[in-house]
Amino acid sequence: MLGENLNVDPRGYGLRPEQFADTAVELVNAKVDLIMCGGDPAIRAAQRASATIPIVALTDDMVGSGLVRSLASPGGNTTGVSILATQLDGKRQEILMEMVPGLRRMAALADSNTTGPRQLQALQDAARTRGVELSLYRVAKPEEIVPAIDAAKSARAAALNVLATPLLFSNRRIIFERTAALRLPGMYQWPEMAAEGGFVAYGPRITEIFRELMTRQVVKVLRGGRPADLPVEQPTKFDLVINVKTAKALGLAVPRSVLLRADQLIE
Repeated sequence: MLGENLNVDPRGYGLRPEQFADTAVELVNAKVDLIMCGGDPAIRAAQRASATIPIVALTDDMVGSGLVRSLASPGGNTTGVSILATQLDGKRQEILMEMVPGLRRMAALADSNTTGPRQLQALQDAARTRGVELSLYRVAKPEEIVPAIDAAKSARAAALNVLATPLLFSNRRIIFERTAALRLPGMYQWPEMAAEGGFVAYGPRITEIFRELMTRQVVKVLRGGRPADLPVEQPTKFDLVINVKTAKALGLAVPRSVLLRADQLIE
């Protein structure tokens, strides 16, 4: 129990990417029993800091990023949850195009530290087959987010696909506020983001991932399991959540066909 046989070191919360390496070394020197982290840069920092302390991680594509050997047999000291973000970013793009009738220009907001050129090219190619021009706006720091959104709007993008990354999730309030001010409908990674004010979101619920998948992995490790032998888990339930109130504020009439498919409507 927390405070009895489990202590949580909070120094790793709310960090900027440039702080990951030093903090990971501090945690290793503190002789923690397990490191939890999210996103490729944080995981790589933890792996560089220690090859023996178990790491339970959450990120987009554990295998594709080279963080583990395979989902079934991770190898090394890392296991966790891989959230299929590469495939889901494309699915989110398709849904967003359906939700904005007559869409001809849209933008993708991407974290240059997370989303690779091949994935971005795939999104552009998929949009082109639907007769939609997709512009890419890469950011690496929080202060670059608002200028990127402004640039997308200036280029006449009529919708914004906010790609999966811890950076953009952590700064979601900034994105909500700016897209609302510019009347730019946005698609988000986690269903909870639509409930917080975003236009639409599709994917697994982050609360359930931590409550069920991540917790299960942590318990296994703390009970003696070796990360090398613990398969990386993946979510199996994906929700489409539409914030109808936000849609009205944006002046958008969401097609009934999409509303009927939604798992939750936020009125």
